Amino acid sequence: MYQEPSFKKNIVDWFDKNQRDMPWRETTNPYYIWLSEVMLQQTQVNTVVDYYHKFITRFPSIKSLSDANEDDVLKYWEGLGYYSRVRNFHTAIKEVNHKHGGEVPTDPEIFKKLKGVGPYTLAAVMSIAFNHPLATVDGNVFRVWSRLNNDFRDTKLQTTRKAYETELKPYVQDNSGTFNQAMMELGALICTPKSPLCLFCPVQDHCEAFHNRTTQELPVKTKNIKKRTLNQKVFLIRNDEGKYLLEKRKDKLLNGMWQFPMREASVADNKITKDIGIKIETIKTPIFELRHQFTHMTWNIKVYSVPNSINLSNRLLPDNYTWFDLDDREQYTFPVSMDKIYQFIVG
Repeated sequence: MYQEPSFKKNIVDWFDKNQRDMPWRETTNPYYIWLSEVMLQQTQVNTVVDYYHKFITRFPSIKSLSDANEDDVLKYWEGLGYYSRVRNFHTAIKEVNHKHGGEVPTDPEIFKKLKGVGPYTLAAVMSIAFNHPLATVDGNVFRVWSRLNNDFRDTKLQTTRKAYETELKPYVQDNSGTFNQAMMELGALICTPKSPLCLFCPVQDHCEAFHNRTTQELPVKTKNIKKRTLNQKVFLIRNDEGKYLLEKRKDKLLNGMWQFPMREASVADNKITKDIGIKIETIKTPIFELRHQFTHMTWNIKVYSVPNSINLSNRLLPDNYTWFDLDDREQYTFPVSMDKIYQFIVG
């Protein structure tokens, strides 16, 4: 598995000349590096850049983020998805501020105990920010390393990740952050999932899959379990002032974000009436339909416009509901699906 020393030199030299310009590569601030790694989990670089700039402008320091309320933090994450990432990050930053003097811990054993810090985040932040000899193993690295070694082990298995971390350890004894970034960049730009650019690869001579013509077969990854599908009904309910009813989600998924009232289709009409104490007439024809994909689940959403407005007089709503003026969109954090419905309403 161990490649000759020229392998590391070749890939690092290539990275030095060909790396993409990214704002988090222009800083040594471990808070910013950590933030970028959290944002980049399951999200494309091009999407992250604008969010990164806005986030560090609003929360330029560990203290400023620690002091912020969750609604404000979620607002600056809106649209990035996978909201548990930012909740965990916010919790971890609070602990750093209150227990570690506002400084990101330099000790990997301390850092890995913070909320949301898994093996990849640990290795990425500790190597890039502090040059600790830890190897990052993400999807790009799985692909690069499996092809270099013509390795058909299942990359979905934790044992394979552990093995890769061990096999890559000799390369991160020095200059670890640069090597880790070079491996990930090679996977992103050259050693791509389909049609890899092998003729432009700086480590082609070291690649067993290239010589065995097996690059398209690697990496091996068992298929995910089939996604669950939920049929959802969304109700557009207005009051006599033309405002729309919103509710703040209490479910673990998208917790704390605002939505137009939504219930599973099989129980929706009766459930919404019971939950908010407002009689909803049965409506047969949706005015809008959409599908939203999560990693583990799909929502098929049908949107219904409730024809009669609600008289506000003597109308008390549960604590997690509010009346929403369409002009106040920036005050509320919506999931992507709800923003699409909002955009449909305002035309």
